[in-house]
Amino acid sequence: MSDAGRMTVAMTLEQCWHRVPGGTAVAALGMARALSQEGAVGVIGVAAAHRSPPPAPWIPPVEMRHLPLPRLALYESWHRLRRPAVERATGPVDLIHATALTVPPRTVPLVVTIHDLAWLDAPQNFTRRGVGFFDRALLVTKRDADLVLCPSRATRDACIRYGFEETRLRVVPLGVDAKPATQDEITRVKRDYGLERPYVLWTGTIEPRKNLPGLLRAFEEIDAPVDLVLVGPQGWNEDLGPLVDKQGDRVKTLGFVPRTDLGPLYAGAAVFCWPSFLEGFGFPILEAMAQGTPVVTSRGTSTEEIAADAGILVDPGDPRSIAEGIERVLSDEGEARELAQRGRSRAAGYSWERTGELLESAYREVIG
Repeated sequence: MSDAGRMTVAMTLEQCWHRVPGGTAVAALGMARALSQEGAVGVIGVAAAHRSPPPAPWIPPVEMRHLPLPRLALYESWHRLRRPAVERATGPVDLIHATALTVPPRTVPLVVTIHDLAWLDAPQNFTRRGVGFFDRALLVTKRDADLVLCPSRATRDACIRYGFEETRLRVVPLGVDAKPATQDEITRVKRDYGLERPYVLWTGTIEPRKNLPGLLRAFEEIDAPVDLVLVGPQGWNEDLGPLVDKQGDRVKTLGFVPRTDLGPLYAGAAVFCWPSFLEGFGFPILEAMAQGTPVVTSRGTSTEEIAADAGILVDPGDPRSIAEGIERVLSDEGEARELAQRGRSRAAGYSWERTGELLESAYREVIG
């Protein structure tokens, strides 16, 4: 560390090149950006060998250095052989931050972010290879990490349940970027995507723990003249075709949409419903609340912690409970307005600036 107290951190950002970057990439890019703005931390991004940068939304905001192995070989080498060192690409650093469960060797103090332990609670939702990969990553993290950062108390509690010492865990909530959408933007996206009726919105990567079958079954029970709009890329292990087809044109699947359209899509929705079985954080909830959209989400996971009294909490395992939550918002304009107001206030408390401050504090604690 320099005499001026500025530290250099190697931060893993390989998930930006994943086929479906998802929430861990959003988190990693947000952390890198927040630290760059802090000024007291110099961040060098670390990734596998690539011939080109990631797609535009996922380009890291920091200088990138690449190790001479493709992704799968690098991941296996890190977890099984504990090499190569990140310094082979970055030069000397003061600390390594693994922003997901792909953990480089500990050549200097090591901090690891664990977003969730979903594969331990529901291994049936993952491939056998995926479960094996995460199991090895967890063993390496338990052995080598100086601190483990968790985006929510729910994830911290899961880490304690699965054998981490509480003294090594720190809760570092993530932030939200959400410029309020204008009425013109809302009108534009409704026109562009053919959204002529009021709609209930869901966003995310389509995978089993997101509980889209439960949401679709719940929507079957709703008689109100509204559509269900699903936004996000296809992930894995989920075929929704029969459930979608059963409801005809009431369900609209938009697939991946540009980030510039997401804010107006949130803002134009009558309800945002996110009934996941398990989450480590919940970016979409914050994004919806920041736009003033009433939120219906799951109790019993991090979504309950994030929404608190600004959302309606339902049982994700009961389609009737999900339907009742949606109907409650649709049928009560006063409650919908109250939820919108509380949601904006709640989202305002999750800033990337605060995330950057907590990260810097954790780094300095480890470096000592």
